[in-house]
Amino acid sequence: MRIVVVGTGYVGLVVGACLAETGNDVVCADVHDEKIEGLTRGVLPIFEPGLEELVRRNASHGRLTFTTDIPGAVRGAEVAFIAVGTPPDEDGSADLRHVLAVAEQVGRHMTRELVIVTKSTVPVGTAARVGEAVERHARFPFHLCSNPEFLKEGAAVEDFLRPDRVVLGAESDHARSVMAELYAPFVRTGKPIIFMDIASAEMTKYAANAMLATRISFMNEIANLCERVGANVDLVRRGVGSDGRIGAAFLFPGPGYGGSCFPKDVAALVRAADTAGAPLRILRAVEEANARQKERAFEKLAAAFAAEGLAGRRVAVWGLAFKAQTDDMRESPSLSLVERLLAVGAEVVAHDPAALGEARRRLEDRVALVENGYDALDGADALVVMTDWNEYRHPNFRRMAELLRRPVLVDARNLYDPARMRALGFDYRSIGREPEPAVAGQSSSTPVVSSLIQAR
Repeated sequence: MRIVVVGTGYVGLVVGACLAETGNDVVCADVHDEKIEGLTRGVLPIFEPGLEELVRRNASHGRLTFTTDIPGAVRGAEVAFIAVGTPPDEDGSADLRHVLAVAEQVGRHMTRELVIVTKSTVPVGTAARVGEAVERHARFPFHLCSNPEFLKEGAAVEDFLRPDRVVLGAESDHARSVMAELYAPFVRTGKPIIFMDIASAEMTKYAANAMLATRISFMNEIANLCERVGANVDLVRRGVGSDGRIGAAFLFPGPGYGGSCFPKDVAALVRAADTAGAPLRILRAVEEANARQKERAFEKLAAAFAAEGLAGRRVAVWGLAFKAQTDDMRESPSLSLVERLLAVGAEVVAHDPAALGEARRRLEDRVALVENGYDALDGADALVVMTDWNEYRHPNFRRMAELLRRPVLVDARNLYDPARMRALGFDYRSIGREPEPAVAGQSSSTPVVSSLIQAR
């Protein structure tokens, strides 16, 4: 099948490479000359495990090509995927200018009956606007389809090749037939293709991301409560996640969610709900909780230096990407931490296995960036672990203690065992696993526990 994918970001590039892998003739188009030139040379604009090999293999076999000529790519295509960005507007709603601009180009240059697939994350009603943009110029029949993506950064290739499900919003037999054929190689193990109306498909993507964001914020709130009442969130998480009605995924506490999807999609859904007159009060609380959680690592570090303050202190940060297995720093909790540290006069030296290039672009020379994680510790007054990269999970603790000027370690990902870290001499602080230091007017967590019991 001849396919054009417009947009070569995380979604478009993965979609194009994976569809080429099953034998389709795929053209990935983008307006950015530098990005296309790099892809043509085998240089990817993003870090995503397994993607580089997939791109190079299919490009070498002629199944995957790259171009800035969007009109030329559209001509002759049987399926056109729109996979461009939908950044948040000033009011939090999704900015659809790029999506609609591509739709107009597709309408102008299509040369045969075409299935037009919205792959970008878009609010309910976007397909109708895409159809209007195409209709103004189209001279051939076209069929609209909403095909939301459920790709996790860091596992996007695996998620596409072996999906939990494929959601397809289509309202014509032709669109359903073409899309079922296209996705058949990926669901041979029996995973479902779920056909539905277009509006429901558009809503499904937002609802899924909002649910996952809610789980993260909920568990972060529980972790903060655990610190106040003397509970251990690791044990609570295991107890809750063992319930078959709930499950264990997305229940790990941490420094808050970030990335290109959850913050943007939650904000867009909140805005869409307000516009529709059905406000999502739960999601407003999720946003608020996540914003607060991004301050927790800084607060724990500041508490460790309460007597003398953080001004002039050298702080090492392990992890800049919002999660492991990606170089994406959009809305990363690490950025919040770094900015807070710089604002109080601290010196920051940071390491990340994949995001140093992105960090140089974002942070310029305000932060020292090192290629080796241990180099960040040399002479530092403290270490904050912000991303759960594998190489941070089992480091040489004795070497760490020797390099640090002071053995202060804030573990925002709960990677290490508190008892072991204390035995090694670290001033160790994690999320939701130890009682919070006493606050003014409260000598311990016992009164809080007592009041909770009495309230029952």
